[in-house]
Amino acid sequence: MTAIDLNADLGESYGAWTLGDDDAMLAVVSRANVACGFHAGDPTTLLRTCRSAARAAVRIGAQVGYHDLAGFGRRFLDVSPADLTADVIYQMGALDALAQVAGSAIAYVKPHGALYNAIVHHREQARAVVDAVTSYDATLPVLGLPGSVFLEEAERAGLRTVAEAFADRAYTPQGTLVSRSEPGAVLSDPHAVAQRVLTMVTDGTVVAVDGSRIDVRADSICLHGDFPGAAAMANAVSELLRANHIDVTAFV
Repeated sequence: MTAIDLNADLGESYGAWTLGDDDAMLAVVSRANVACGFHAGDPTTLLRTCRSAARAAVRIGAQVGYHDLAGFGRRFLDVSPADLTADVIYQMGALDALAQVAGSAIAYVKPHGALYNAIVHHREQARAVVDAVTSYDATLPVLGLPGSVFLEEAERAGLRTVAEAFADRAYTPQGTLVSRSEPGAVLSDPHAVAQRVLTMVTDGTVVAVDGSRIDVRADSICLHGDFPGAAAMANAVSELLRANHIDVTAFV
């Protein structure tokens, strides 16, 4: 592989509270998963993030989630399929309007947090998200975990699917993400994470928490931007990839 797409979760500040360094991340990644106001992000923050992404020629994705500002979208909500479909359409429409004012538009959709993890196995909610995307714009690709029922349902509906791997999250032997409630679920060593990403890209594998090596299929790799060392980690990943003649570029 001579190129890989890097994405990051951005636009997650809210009011007086600043989370992460979006501008530093935009200098590294090829795609920005921008919050849509339900799990994080206020309208002013989201418009500013969209403008920054447009200036940096970084493609904007709608990062849709549960209506859970207090929990940062990391708590499962047993919402009905009809309500979830409406919630996702609402979020896509709101961010798309802000992106268009910024001179861009949403180019893909990626679920966030607990919703992302739920629709690995929760077929009703997966279908609800797919229904929202197909209703709003069936040309939009969706990002998800390989082997998830979400990507299965999206393919069945005719959506383009993009398999995603995570640079800084621990994996179970089954290829799913270790819960954030477990110790060691989030990795923090920039150099170790960079080497891990290089192995994902060149070898298609990652070491799970039990020490076993599992296959990962990645069209795009996620770098989280919501912690103090995020930019340093993103730069370490980018530098190691480029040193090995692998370009960072958005998937078409």
